[in-house]
Amino acid sequence: MQLVTEMSSAYEHLEQLSIAELLQNINQEDKTVPLAVEEALPQIEKLVAAIAQKMKQGGRLFYIGAGTSGRLGIVDASECPPTFGVPQGLVVGLIAGGDGAIRKAVEFAEDNTEQAWKDLQAYTPTPLDSLIGIAASGKTPYVIGGVQIARQFGMTTGCIVCNPSSPLSQAVEFPVEVVVGAEFVTGSTRMKAGTAQKLVLNMISTTLMIQLGRVKGNKMVDMQLSNNKLIDRGVRMLMGELQIDADTASQLLQQYGNVREAINAYQG
Repeated sequence: MQLVTEMSSAYEHLEQLSIAELLQNINQEDKTVPLAVEEALPQIEKLVAAIAQKMKQGGRLFYIGAGTSGRLGIVDASECPPTFGVPQGLVVGLIAGGDGAIRKAVEFAEDNTEQAWKDLQAYTPTPLDSLIGIAASGKTPYVIGGVQIARQFGMTTGCIVCNPSSPLSQAVEFPVEVVVGAEFVTGSTRMKAGTAQKLVLNMISTTLMIQLGRVKGNKMVDMQLSNNKLIDRGVRMLMGELQIDADTASQLLQQYGNVREAINAYQG
């Protein structure tokens, strides 16, 4: 049976299209992705609820993937500490082929069914941890092997795939299937499938961080103040939350180094 992600593009002779036509048609295809994600919301909810329960008990979240999927997991994981002030290592992204594969493809790395679990051993996983396998095809051996062993070990397992009833979906407890259909360039899953995976990852990590108390109101009060833009944002947060002027807010932020701590100190 042909994979949906490998179906032929609905567009022919792409090389004959104008720049405007190429852009318009890519955009037209991209518009379908959020609707596909919407269809998967019940699956995403079940996965997030299971992971949140574990993380509230001290568990961590791991992503594993190859190629584009692995890179997207690493991006999402790496943004959690600066955005939400969580410790490094609470959310971890792993890619087939190791860190070198972030920039350059590593041949056949994704075909090793045992390597993902070996890679996870560096973090001393426990049954309180959760693992999400990311693979557009749902067939990547590196990912399938990793989640299979993790599930046997007692970790909560989920996946983000773009084909229905894939081997990866069958290997995990909580599959998320976002079926976006044929790509604009046949088989190029860095496009719609990658966009879908990014949207779902944003949903998962953001919802988890809110569940863990890392957002106050609608503000990132635990963000790391690592540049002037974020410092200015922190000042504005304090001004709005505490109804104080910019100078007072700036002094508070400098004194406490964190928006949440500054709010708590000011409010007594």
